[in-house]
Amino acid sequence: MKIAATSISLGFGLACLLGLAAESAAADTSFARIERGRHLVTAGDCIACHTAQGGKPFAGGRPIETPFGTIYSANITPDRKTGIGAWSDDDFYKALHRGIAPSGAHLYPAFPYPYFTRLRRDDVLAMRAYLNTIDPVKSQPRPPDLAWPLGYRFLMSGWNQLYFDEGDFHRAPDKSDEWNRGAYLVQGPAHCGACHTPKNFAGGDKTGHALQGGVIQGWFAPDITNDRRTGIGSWSGDEIVEYLKTGRNDRSGATGMMAEVVADSTSKLPDQDLRAIAAYLKDQKGEEPAQPESPSQVAMKAGAAVYSDSCSACHQMNGKGVPGMFSPLAGSASAQSTDPTTLIRLVLEGGRTVSTDARPTPSSMPAYGWKLTDEEIANVLTFVRNHWGNVAAPVEASKVGAIREKLQETSHASR
Repeated sequence: MKIAATSISLGFGLACLLGLAAESAAADTSFARIERGRHLVTAGDCIACHTAQGGKPFAGGRPIETPFGTIYSANITPDRKTGIGAWSDDDFYKALHRGIAPSGAHLYPAFPYPYFTRLRRDDVLAMRAYLNTIDPVKSQPRPPDLAWPLGYRFLMSGWNQLYFDEGDFHRAPDKSDEWNRGAYLVQGPAHCGACHTPKNFAGGDKTGHALQGGVIQGWFAPDITNDRRTGIGSWSGDEIVEYLKTGRNDRSGATGMMAEVVADSTSKLPDQDLRAIAAYLKDQKGEEPAQPESPSQVAMKAGAAVYSDSCSACHQMNGKGVPGMFSPLAGSASAQSTDPTTLIRLVLEGGRTVSTDARPTPSSMPAYGWKLTDEEIANVLTFVRNHWGNVAAPVEASKVGAIREKLQETSHASR
């Protein structure tokens, strides 16, 4: 009995010590912890999704388009009524790790908990410590506008069973510290696969094709594996770092959704993290795309004429562009992407590279949707995708027309 009592006493004492240690860790509001949280929130680009146009930072309300309807981002300021100020640390961790709100309701995977589940608990609580320091904003976002019956959140339990792999990040013992750091950032806070991994009919990741490119919100997030034709296999590690830091390199420039990622996130990360991301991405093997059908000579000839008239002044007749200003098309992975959605969109409505501290002067591409027909755009892109050694599937005029119509609908809806 005496031994048992002693064991109980020791067990109770150890539990108290562990409890005090956990409480102390959770209550840590040191500058170092808050700064680490700020760094992770930046890596996660949280401000982009959780800030509505013209709204206060992190106050939510930004519409997130999905194939199933529109979801409005949550207020993650420390406001106690409409934000996360009344959440416990366990509530916050459960939301990121399991996709469960304090009420017990399931969150939708537009909030990337399938990636945030890899975050270490101490990192999650550091993020919470940082978010506690920002100004609280009273703002109640709109409820989601989803196709029936997806408004019933309990249905997400079935989705999670099929497509959500809860768990922590595990180091690869045979890889370097830099590679593992990059893997943690890409798989966890930066959640690169949320855009760059193709999705199935239910919105789940096609895990066998990780980082090989996917359509999201009207853009094609490109292949970022080491495939030399459609991915970043021809890029050096330094070129990847330069792109993420400045939004531009001699091969490409960040536009569309990636411009926002660079502006709010990667341009603000230390070079050490960017090199780690590059090391990890350079080690991701791509999948050789199926050999595409050859384009018709009629389309190629017509496309060459459009290119000479409208594109060659900037991109040059040899397709090599102007280094650091106008992206090359010869050998371009973007030009040879498996899905031409982004290419079509850029020709229709133009584009502008992101402005960063390192490269404050952006380059621009004018819109040609007013000038070129669907067939002309299809022809010039077919030419670009199959000239100078490029190889890619021809572009159909019907796809150009569908994207044009969608962009017009979106423009009218926003007025």
